Amino acid sequence: MNKVEIESFLKSFLLFFLSLGSLLIALFIIDHEKETHLLDEKLLTQMRVCSFDLKCTKFDINFIEKDSQELYKLYKDVTGLKSYYSIPKSEIYIMQLSLDAKKYKAELEKIQNKAIMHFFVILGILFFLSILFSIYALHPLRNALILTHEFIKDILHDINTPLSSLRLNSSMLKKEFGENTKIARIEQSVQNIIDLQQHLRAYLQNHSMQKEELELDLLIKERIALIKNSYPDIKFTLDISNIRILTSKDTFNRIIDNILVNAAKYNKRNGVVHIFYSDEDLHIEDSGKGIKNPKKVFERFYKEQERGIGIGLHIVKKLCDESGIKISLESELNKGTTFTLNLSELIVH
Repeated sequence: MNKVEIESFLKSFLLFFLSLGSLLIALFIIDHEKETHLLDEKLLTQMRVCSFDLKCTKFDINFIEKDSQELYKLYKDVTGLKSYYSIPKSEIYIMQLSLDAKKYKAELEKIQNKAIMHFFVILGILFFLSILFSIYALHPLRNALILTHEFIKDILHDINTPLSSLRLNSSMLKKEFGENTKIARIEQSVQNIIDLQQHLRAYLQNHSMQKEELELDLLIKERIALIKNSYPDIKFTLDISNIRILTSKDTFNRIIDNILVNAAKYNKRNGVVHIFYSDEDLHIEDSGKGIKNPKKVFERFYKEQERGIGIGLHIVKKLCDESGIKISLESELNKGTTFTLNLSELIVH
């Protein structure tokens, strides 16, 4: 199951299990009070029988002076249970039958132990029923997700043909008419579609891939080497040494690539991108245009430039969340932006 399916399963399970569990607790509290009341009635009946024949060892029998006690009624206090009965031909004395608190507590414990055993048996049944219910409720969602993913994959595959045709024809137009603003816009639009296609492929992939130990500085050097050819006027500097991380290489590469490309794409002419590490944080600092609304950059389809689609950083945030990386940024207009990736959960000590 992917992250969405796991979240849906857990929410369905907790909703069903906690709802029925709460109802079960309420029913057992009511039942316990009822059983306690029945026990008291049973003990009072036994006391009444005992008051006639006095053949009982369960209760203590005393004769006391009559005061304000109500006869044939059960009294309960910290000392235990008491009940009072009349004595034939006596106007002064009455009979007191009592059960001490220790014996009464033992009787209550029998009821409680039986109730607790039944409670956990039924709770276990509810637990398994909740799992079955959650799986059943998840099944339509799982099918819908599979169909959606398959549909998007088919679209991504089929879109390659018109994209190739667009790129080929734009190249032929450029040869025929030379550099042209309209042709450049067509090429940029084609590139945007290709970027969207790559982002969608990344989004559909299962990012909980097998983790491996990676040298952070070597990994970022590889990414810089691939990117800097497209941005020859941008200077990349790196200050990292002897840091190893445990993560999915493909996922981490996508995170770094996206941030580095943005840092270069929206930088000033002859700008600088500085990557350095300190206190379990990886910083990617650029001398670019800055961001007007840093709090919105991770929102889907948010963008401040005409270029791009606006989902790159949204996907970066999702990949960071899945990888256990805390991402944040600081930005100032016309001075630059610094992305900070907290790698504390990935560092190999």
